[in-house]
Amino acid sequence: MVSLMPLVLFGIVGAAAYFGYQQLRKETVRVVERNRRSEQEMRSGSQGTLERGPDGVYRLRKD
Repeated sequence: MVSLMPLVLFGIVGAAAYFGYQQLRKETVRVVERNRRSEQEMRSGSQGTLERGPDGVYRLRKD
């Protein structure tokens, strides 16, 4: 008879690894996008990126 404790432990470790990997991918996409915007701002000489808010007013994008 196989003990369930190692299976539960490996399941928890696997779930934590999967969750960590998903968070890493999200953060990587966010940083790459921010770097791309920063490079475009450097090329054009702008001071920031404007985005339109729900009230219709343009404000600087907050990272």
